[in-house]
Amino acid sequence: MKPEESNVSHHVDNTYSAAVEQSPPLSLSRVDSVSNNNENHLPTNSMDRSTAMMHENIDQAACTSQETSALMAKPIHEDLPTEHLRRQSSVQSNDDTSQANSEIHSNALGVFHQILVTCAVLLLAAACGMPIGYSAVLLPQLYNVSEPLRIDIEMGSWIASVHSLATPVGSFASGPIMDRWGRKPALLFAIIPLFSGWILLATASSHFLILVGRIIAGISVGLIAAPAQVLLAEIAEPRLRGLLIGAPFVSYSMGILLVYAMGSHFHWRAVAWGGTILPVVSFIAIILVPETPVYLARNNKLEQAAKALTWLRGCPIQAKRELLQLIQRFHNETVDGNNKGLWKSLTEISLIKPLIIINGFHILQILSGTYLVVFYAVDIISDMGGSEINTMQAAVLTAVVRLAFTVVYCFLLLLMPRRMMVIGSGIGSGLSCLALSILMYIRLNAVKTPFDTYAAAAFILTYIGANTGFMTMPGIMIGELLPAKIRGQIAGYLFTIFNLVLFGVAKGFPYAKETFKTQGLFLIFGVASFGASLLLYLMLPETKGRTLHDIEDYFQRKNWLWISSKHREGKPTRGTVEEEGQSLKTVKV
Repeated sequence: MKPEESNVSHHVDNTYSAAVEQSPPLSLSRVDSVSNNNENHLPTNSMDRSTAMMHENIDQAACTSQETSALMAKPIHEDLPTEHLRRQSSVQSNDDTSQANSEIHSNALGVFHQILVTCAVLLLAAACGMPIGYSAVLLPQLYNVSEPLRIDIEMGSWIASVHSLATPVGSFASGPIMDRWGRKPALLFAIIPLFSGWILLATASSHFLILVGRIIAGISVGLIAAPAQVLLAEIAEPRLRGLLIGAPFVSYSMGILLVYAMGSHFHWRAVAWGGTILPVVSFIAIILVPETPVYLARNNKLEQAAKALTWLRGCPIQAKRELLQLIQRFHNETVDGNNKGLWKSLTEISLIKPLIIINGFHILQILSGTYLVVFYAVDIISDMGGSEINTMQAAVLTAVVRLAFTVVYCFLLLLMPRRMMVIGSGIGSGLSCLALSILMYIRLNAVKTPFDTYAAAAFILTYIGANTGFMTMPGIMIGELLPAKIRGQIAGYLFTIFNLVLFGVAKGFPYAKETFKTQGLFLIFGVASFGASLLLYLMLPETKGRTLHDIEDYFQRKNWLWISSKHREGKPTRGTVEEEGQSLKTVKV
C-alpha cells in the first residue's frame, strides 16, 4: 500500500472511531466481485455478483439487528476495505470498484432522517413559491381606483417582471457561496433577504419600495434554488434521490397556491405579512439539519462527514463504506490532476456533455411554455373565449392542477425510469398543444360558444398536467448530472442562465402573442415540447437508482448519445438489465 493511501485509511478509521464509538460496525470480510481483465468491468460471473449481493444483505441485516453489538469482534480499522485503496488512482479504478461497493442503502431510521431534511427544504421551497405568485395578487388590487398606490400598466409590468430579473443575480452568487461556506450556510444566508423583502412589501409607501421589495425577494429565490437542489442530491441515497429532489416542486406549487388563496380573501399588505411566516419557520428547520457529507468530505472535515453520514444512513457500516468512496474519489481527482478550477474543467468532456443536456433542455422547456402559462394563464384562457371566468378562479384552478400533477410526478420519479417519465411528459405536452392550436385555428372566425371555452380549458389543463413533468427535471438534472468537484459553482451559473432566458421570454411574451396569436404560440409550445423529448431521448442517461459516482463515470466515457451506446451494447447478457434502469457501468462505448 502506498504511504498516502495508508494515511487515508487510518484517517477514516480514526474518524469513525470518534464519530460512531457507541455503535461500531460489524466485522465482515469484503469480496471483490469485479474482474480487472474485463474490458467493460462487468462481474466475471453470476457467482461473483451473488456473493457481493450476499455481503450487502449481511451488512443490511447487521445494521438493523438488535444483536449487532455482540458481533463486534475487531477494531474498526481492521474492517476497512483498504484493498480498494491499493488500486491505481484513476477513473478506471473507480469503475472497477463501483460494482462491489456502489450500492447505498439506508435503514428505516436513515430514510426517516433523509425525509426530515427534505421537509426542511420543503418549507423553504413553499416560501420561494409565494413571491412567484404574489404579482397575481398584487397587481389586480393596485389597479383598483380606490387604492392609494394605484399603478398604470407600465408600472404593473415592471412589478410583475422585476422579480424574474433579480433572480439571476442571486443564482449567480449562490455557487461561490455554497462552495465556500457550505450548502446549509448558503440556505440560511438566503432566507434573510426573503424575510426582508416581505417586510418591505408589507410596509411599502411608494412604488419604488414595492419594486425594491420584489427585487430583494427575487434575489433571495435565486440564492436558494441551487443550494437546495444540491443539498438534497448530496444527502439522498440513490433509490430515493428522484423523489426527494422532486418533492420541493410540490411545495413550490403549494406556495403559489397558498398566496393565490390568501390574495382572494385579504389585502395585499396582509398577504405580505403572511409571507414572513414560512421564511422564519424554514430558517429554524434548516439550522437543525446537517451539512452534506459530500461538502464535508471534500473540505477535509471527515469527522463531521462521518457523523452526518451515520445520521443520514442510520447504519455505521453503510456510512463508512460511503465515506470511503467519497475520500477515494477526491483522492483520485487530486492524484490525477482532475481537481481543476471551474474554467479549466469546462474543457472536459465529462462536463461538456451534461452542460449541453441541461442548457438545451432549459431552453426548450421555457419555449414549451412551462412557466409562461403560469404567468399568463388568465390572459390565455380569456383569449380562448373564457372572459366570463373569474380571474382568481382561473389562477387558483391552474395552480391546483399543477400542484396535483407535481405530486403525481414525484411518485413517478420513485416508481419509473427518469427517461420514460420526462419523454412521455414532453410527448403529452406536445400533443395537447397541437390539439389546442388546431382547435383554435378551426374556430378562428366562428362565434364563441360554451363548447369553445370548455374544450380550450380541457386542453390547457391537460397541457399543464403533462408539462409539469418538465418542471421537475431541471433541479434533478443539476443535482445528478454535474460532477461533485464543481457542482456547487456551476449549479448557480446554470440557474442564472435559466432565469435570464426565462425573463427575456416572459418579457417578450405579450409581443409574441400579438404577432403569432394564441394559436400560434401553442404551436410553438408543441414543437418545443417534442424537441425536448427528442433531445432527452438521444442524450439523457438513465440515472434512477444510480450513485452520483456512477453518473460521473458515465460522462467520462467517449459516447455522446445514450441511445447509440445502448445500441452498441447489443443483446444483454444474463444478469444484466435490458431496459431503462440498466446500470451505467454496463454501457459499451
